[in-house]
Amino acid sequence: MEENKMLEKDFKQIVENIKSEIYKTQTLIMSDANKRLIDLYYYVGKLVYEKSSWGNKFIENLSIAMKVEFPNIKGFSVRNIKNMKKFYKELSTDEKVQIASAQIPWSHNMLILDKVKDTDERLWYMEKCVENGWSVDVLAVQIDTKLYERQGKQIKDNNFKEKLIPPLSDLANNMQKDPYIFNLPLLKEKYMETELEDALVERIKDTLIELGKGFSFVGNQYKITVDNTDYFIDMLFYHLKLRCYVVIELKIGEFKPEYTGKMNFYINAVNNILKTDKDNDTIGLILCKGKNRLTVEYSLNSVENPIGVSSFEILPKEIIEALPTEEDLNLHIDINEEDSE
Repeated sequence: MEENKMLEKDFKQIVENIKSEIYKTQTLIMSDANKRLIDLYYYVGKLVYEKSSWGNKFIENLSIAMKVEFPNIKGFSVRNIKNMKKFYKELSTDEKVQIASAQIPWSHNMLILDKVKDTDERLWYMEKCVENGWSVDVLAVQIDTKLYERQGKQIKDNNFKEKLIPPLSDLANNMQKDPYIFNLPLLKEKYMETELEDALVERIKDTLIELGKGFSFVGNQYKITVDNTDYFIDMLFYHLKLRCYVVIELKIGEFKPEYTGKMNFYINAVNNILKTDKDNDTIGLILCKGKNRLTVEYSLNSVENPIGVSSFEILPKEIIEALPTEEDLNLHIDINEEDSE
């Protein structure tokens, strides 16, 4: 009996501690809502983790107690309290990840913890969320298509280091992915280059997300005139961070050496016709269905301009259909959000 009274007293103290923390959170939520919410969930997760020996009944009772004490505040379902426990358990040993987690919403944190197990990779996705302002569904696509491997770690085919001065060379290298994966659900199975281009333009928002932060669309089939002859660039962009034009050529087959000659010509034309004194040198990006690394290397050795070569893929329909909806990913973003339990 005495032991039960002690447990009851300890339980009530835990409830009081959480109540106190909630009151503190409510007073600060307008100025620093997300960080305070994440801090609160981390705090609750720590308390629950430390009482793991009490079992699942403790979590159920705590959920009920929070609903009684704060009937208008949602987010303390059994499921979400278990998420808080997991959140604390998996982040408590790494300060960098803790700091990064406080800068992104709860739903983003849960998605990353569920799908990414490597600590460095988790940190990378958290930082990219902050940098790019990804919604939770965009984050889901980036994780499912292994963006960390495509951009964060991949050795890319380009001559940026030789043709650009630091830090532009590093920025350009970080800009490039391999492969690029485009979400074009309406593109038919067998398509021509013009159809691929039209699909990318039609879904230009998704295209810009995949290209990465900083890209601004200038136009497709962009006409440049040289010696009274018109030439048409597949897609022309301007990169706000690199402060330069980016010429993109689309090829639905394997990379061929002659593609670099054509790209070199386009870059020279853009530099002479469009580039101003405020702009850095134009960069070219050739996107192909496939490539041979040695062929790319030999082809880039003699060109004068910065050019990268990447492969591209169309997001498979089975992945598109399997992607979670916004409702599926609605894992209590806000403490006042309706509890789904």
